[in-house]
Parts: sequence; C-alpha cells; structure tokens
Amino acid sequence: MRIIEESGVRALLPAATCVRLMKDALMALEEGRYEMPPRLITRMPNTAAFGFMPAWVGNYYGAKVITAYAPNAGTQYPSHIGYVMVFESEHSTVAGLVDATAVTEIRTGAVSAAATDVLSRKDAHVLSLIGAGAQARSHTAAILAVRPIDRIVVYDIRPEAAQAFVRETEHLYGIACEIASSVREAVRDADIVCTLTPSKEAYLTRDMIRPGTHVNAVGTFTPTTREVASDLVAISRLYADQVSAMKRESGEFLVPLQEGLITEDAIVGSIGEVLLGRKPGRLDNQEITIFDALGLAVEDVAAAVYVLEHSEAV
Repeated sequence: MRIIEESGVRALLPAATCVRLMKDALMALEEGRYEMPPRLITRMPNTAAFGFMPAWVGNYYGAKVITAYAPNAGTQYPSHIGYVMVFESEHSTVAGLVDATAVTEIRTGAVSAAATDVLSRKDAHVLSLIGAGAQARSHTAAILAVRPIDRIVVYDIRPEAAQAFVRETEHLYGIACEIASSVREAVRDADIVCTLTPSKEAYLTRDMIRPGTHVNAVGTFTPTTREVASDLVAISRLYADQVSAMKRESGEFLVPLQEGLITEDAIVGSIGEVLLGRKPGRLDNQEITIFDALGLAVEDVAAAVYVLEHSEAV
C-alpha cells in the first residue's frame, strides 16, 4: 500500500492532465463504465460537514472520506481535509491512500474547466473569480488550459487574500490581475465567472451578468445553500456534473424549483452527456450558461487512481 501526501499529488496531477482525466471520468459515468452510489454527508457538532463518497472506477473502487470546515478559511488549515482510500478489485486489497485536500482542489478546478470548454464562448478571455482561496488558484490553472485568458478579476471579502492571489498569479502566469471592490464589479466584464465561496445565501444575480457569460457555480453543495440567485438561474441554461445528484443536492436548482421559477426541464443535462454528444452545449454567443458543480466521488477516485498508478514510476 502506498500513501501519497499533498506534495506528491501536486507533482503527479498537473491541471491540464486532470482536465483530460475529468472529461474521461464524466463520460465513463454516463456510459455506465463507472458507478457511484449516493454520498453520505453528516453535519458534525463543530459545524463541519463530514463526507463519505464512494465510487467504482475501472479496476478500482474506493471512497473519499473528508471534512469540509468553512472556519478554516484564512488560517493555516485547508477547508477540506481527508484521504481518498483506494482498493484494487481483483482481491479487494488496499492499493493506497491519497491526500484528499490536493485531490479535491485540483479536480474541482479541472471539472469546471471541462465544463468551461464545452459551455463558454470560444473567444472567452476575461475570467472573474469570486473567492481568492485554493479554488481560485485551481480554477485559474485549469481554465488557462482550455481558454486564452488574458485578464483576471478577483473579489474576496478578505482583501489580503485577494492581494496574495494577485501577486502569486501574476508571478506564475504573467497575466494581468485586478482586485474588484465588489462582486458586481468583479463580474461586470467577465466572459467566465467562477463562484468559489462558502456563502449560504445567493449573491450573483441576473442584473450582474451580461449575455454570453458562462458561470461555474462551485462553492456550495447542499439543498439549501447557493451562490447563484433564482432570477439568474431562471434565464440560463443549467448543467450538472450528474443530473440525479443535482436533483437531490443542488440549492442552485432546488430553491428556484421550489419557488416555481423553473421546472425540472431547466436542467439541460450533465457535462458528461455534452462531451458524449448526447446533450447540446452552448447554442449561441448570447445565452448564459451555468454549470453547478457538486463534486462527484468518481472524480476523486479517478484522480486518486491516476496518482497511485503514476507514483510507481517516481
């Protein structure tokens, strides 16, 4: 059994590689080659979400066991902590443990990039990030692999976080980065918007978003929390990482559904279905598209398997 910690994951799983891996995983899930039972998320007394997320991926199966703890934001501790435990299927022995903090961070940005690749305009070049933490870094790296971004605008309620992100990003990529004073200012000129916060209440509204924008809604993952307001969802084309999971867990979908502003037909399909050509992606340069990312166990286990297999050569 191998144990791959954070530094090993980052060395073995670059963003562009993970984008390709996530596209394959999402298509395999839709084709029935990968399987994934519903995940279990329990709220702990300290408010942490404690999750068990199982999946069968090719010749392996496993689960991510993780805590998501919002109060860690801005501290020395990551918001997501845990491991992906992987078993080989021939004898059901443990193949390894892979750090889930790095896996979650990298694969989340990569899945959004996979969605961005099929849903954003081909000429999209202005990226807006709401939240300047680890996911802002992950999304920047991954989206740069699929679109010619030449301007990034970031907003965070913690100015020091936004400042640190800008310094780091300009140094790494040589791309012009700006700090916005509000969400509205951050998304004003955006072609691609990524919402990356633990906000419990929606803050991205219809009047903020111009035609032709693609939105990756990433930060929330429960039926009652959301970042995108109902009025924006109601006029957009909505896509899922998995449709059944969206219908169970997505506040972005369930709240406007309960309000009567949309029907279940508002979900166009999953990104895997779009990649397979079973559902349409963007139809024109004026429509607004939203990808609501809940995070799937097949993404975590597929990423962990890749890391374990490639660690043999290191």
